[in-house]
Amino acid sequence: MKTVVIREVDGIDIPDAAFVLDLNRREIRDCAGCWSCWQKTPGRCAFKDLDDFYTAFIQADKVVLLIGVSCDFVSGRLKTLFDRLIPHFLPYTTYKTGESMHVPRYDHYPDIEVFYQGTFSSEEARRLYEEYLDRVFYQFHIQKTIIKPVEEYMQGGAAV
Repeated sequence: MKTVVIREVDGIDIPDAAFVLDLNRREIRDCAGCWSCWQKTPGRCAFKDLDDFYTAFIQADKVVLLIGVSCDFVSGRLKTLFDRLIPHFLPYTTYKTGESMHVPRYDHYPDIEVFYQGTFSSEEARRLYEEYLDRVFYQFHIQKTIIKPVEEYMQGGAAV
């Protein structure tokens, strides 16, 4: 099983990770909205800073996110990464689910395990954080998503 790790939280190792994207150490440019990934170089961003990650992501069976909480939401770095995943989809939309979604570019997308670390201002804030992540991965055509506090990973609760 090929596993890709997206890391914001240090001190946690994922054995046998095929690829690790460390958001604390890697500079990722913001999406320029140029549409090159759809028109000029389909499936590839005009910026080359994530080429290795894109390949690893789409070839992975599972992606594990070890992320933080920033003001009751995901960090700006993670949101930028989500924005930059748009090359994995076609510029067309479908309404098969009753809502507008981009058409998938690939037949396979990896399962996702999200483990977050941080505190929330309220239980509702935690719920909204988890619901946001669930919606993001639903829109990314991910078939199986687990979203839990990092403590559950540390206790052996990881398994997609």
